[in-house]
Order: sequence, then structure tokens, then C-alpha cells
Amino acid sequence: MEARERREQLMEKLKAAGAPVTGAALAQTFGVSRQVVVGDVAILRAAGVDILATPQGYLIASQLLKTQTRTATVACQHGWDKLAEELYVIVDNGGKIRDVIVEHPVYGELRGTLMLCSRREIEEFMDKLRNSGAAPLSSVTGGVHLHTIEVPSLAVLQRIEAELDNRGILFK
Repeated sequence: MEARERREQLMEKLKAAGAPVTGAALAQTFGVSRQVVVGDVAILRAAGVDILATPQGYLIASQLLKTQTRTATVACQHGWDKLAEELYVIVDNGGKIRDVIVEHPVYGELRGTLMLCSRREIEEFMDKLRNSGAAPLSSVTGGVHLHTIEVPSLAVLQRIEAELDNRGILFK
């Protein structure tokens, strides 16, 4: 299979999936290395395809619109010790965590795509963070950061904010 054909099929697979697809799964599907998939994604992005890389895998950004209900931004502040707790509060109360945003003093806004909607995904994310030796983005801002979250209703958003506030995580 030629590279162009592979990229077209890769795009079709992502469109049809409806959920993130790992680079390893794509590599296995097409009989190539994970690095070839990374290159294919880079070429597709350069051609204007809006592909997101999440901790769970790749997805086409337009797929978010199909499942999106209501989005909100919550401001939080905490250290490493409350990171998992914060994420659990959001998903346990019916939210989905799209991203984390910090305001870097030199680079401006930095955003990390998360796409977390279950405790299992949070545990996998936390394991990756611990095992990588990398610091959370919020470490550059004294723990202050934003999350874009998806919620099914205003009541769910209010419940999430109230619980984050009760735990001393909500930044006011």
C-alpha cells in the first residue's frame, strides 16, 4: 500500500471510530511502525486535517462536536497531591475533561489535550505522568490552571464546581 492510500485509510478509520484510536493500533492495522503513523498524522495535520492527540489515542476534532453537550471552563489551583482527586471529582460527577490550560510567562497560553471521562482513563493518565518523569503543566503557574470540561447540564457543572470548592481545589 502506498503512503497516500494509507493516510486516506487512516483518516477514514479515525472518522469511523467515534473514539480515540492508539498509534499502536493504527500501526498494527496498516502493518507499519508507530513512527510511520506519527509521520502520517503530521502530514495529514499539515494538509489541514484537525487530528487531536490525546492520552487515549488520535481522533478527528470534529468527532468532539458529535458528542458535545455543554462546555465550561473551571479554574483550579493545587499541587501534585490533589491532581488525581481533582480529575476524579469532575468525572465522578458526570463531566468529561477536554484539556488543561496554563498561562506561561513567556509562551502565553499552553494547552494539553486530555479527553478524560472515566476513572480508568485518569489512572492511565496518572501512570503515564508518573512514569515519564514529566511535571504537570500547572507546575509552571504555581498550580493555577484551567480545564475545559463537557457536562450534560448546568446542574452537573454546578455540582462539580461545588465539590471542587469544598475540597479547596476551585480557584476563585
